[in-house]
Amino acid sequence: MANTDTVMIVGNAEMARQMSQKAGFIAALDQSGGSTPKALRQYGIEEGAWSTEEEMYGLIHEMRARIIKSPAFSGEKVIGAILFERTMDGAIDGIPTAEYLWTKRSVVPFLKVDKGLEAGKDGVQLMKPITGLDALLIRAVAKGIFGTKMRSVIDAANPAGIAAVVAQQFEIGKQILAHGLMPIIEPEVTISIADKAEAEEILRAEILNHLDALPANQQVMLKLTLPTKANFYKPLVDHPRVMRVVALSGGYSRVDACRKLGENTGIIASFSRALTEGLSAKQANSEFDAVLGETVDAICEASKS
Repeated sequence: MANTDTVMIVGNAEMARQMSQKAGFIAALDQSGGSTPKALRQYGIEEGAWSTEEEMYGLIHEMRARIIKSPAFSGEKVIGAILFERTMDGAIDGIPTAEYLWTKRSVVPFLKVDKGLEAGKDGVQLMKPITGLDALLIRAVAKGIFGTKMRSVIDAANPAGIAAVVAQQFEIGKQILAHGLMPIIEPEVTISIADKAEAEEILRAEILNHLDALPANQQVMLKLTLPTKANFYKPLVDHPRVMRVVALSGGYSRVDACRKLGENTGIIASFSRALTEGLSAKQANSEFDAVLGETVDAICEASKS
């Protein structure tokens, strides 16, 4: 795990210590407009259950609040959570969500800041322009957010495309650092592509180049697809400019994602779909809490490798 003693601590120092040193994993609760209907279906709520976008977002906020308030969801094992902007702007029991996470659950709050993906080019999807990013980051700081997350997608082992993805991620990452926030760099490699291992080789080299160019007192976090070869990203885990490397489940089932995660030393989980697998709006609280507890235990155990 990264040592924060020699780097500039962004945000809350106690949050930084937790993110760099504490065992556990990060929950991804950041489904946006495009992925919200799918997340609700998985939760047992079909599209006919809402008639407006506001009602849809209300339902997903209720789901997220139920997860966050569950006894299984605490800083003992869930050390961080990534929020959608509307979730950050919402409240749980009358308390702003980020404040509730930290003061009531001891969970470090992050914010998803990207606005979706461009059309594919050179085997990748870059992020769309993030309009109003500085204003959003100012709001995030005021609301007690510790860091951010932004996602790009890699669909082929195309050197030019992957270089463009990483360059864009680090360019915006520097803008985020300037606001005193910790950026999570997320260049996701699609798990189903035939040249996944080759794409990972190019990606690792590009990330290392950008990490080496960062000032000695700065760090970022990385969120990566679980690699084809176990411990392939160990050089990134050990890099002094990296606070933490986390893994996305990327479409793997929870069992497969946890198994693969356990093969990679020093990487912890940041799962979304795999975290909510098995949860349903129809479950009584006792059953809901039991299922979530089993999931949290499994993901936390896999993150200990």
